[in-house]
Amino acid sequence: MTRFLFWLALAFLVLFAIRSKLRGLQDRARRAQQQQPQQPPHPFAQAGRRVEELPDAEQMLCCAHCGVYYPASENVPAKGHNYCSHAHATV
Repeated sequence: MTRFLFWLALAFLVLFAIRSKLRGLQDRARRAQQQQPQQPPHPFAQAGRRVEELPDAEQMLCCAHCGVYYPASENVPAKGHNYCSHAHATV
């Protein structure tokens, strides 16, 4: 008889916990539906301004003397090779 009462009480507690959880979820859903929160603006977005696109990456070249990579706009061509500075081109 004691085992039966134990299992009955346990089943009652489990059903009560499930029912309580479902009610809480329904209440939250109802509140969320009634109050539509306004989403904050994106931190990087500015009203009325267009985001500028970044320029394409510049090609990198390797110095024939020291092996350092540098932008192609700083290239010093000499003797059929690419150098990072005039000092390396004259060596």
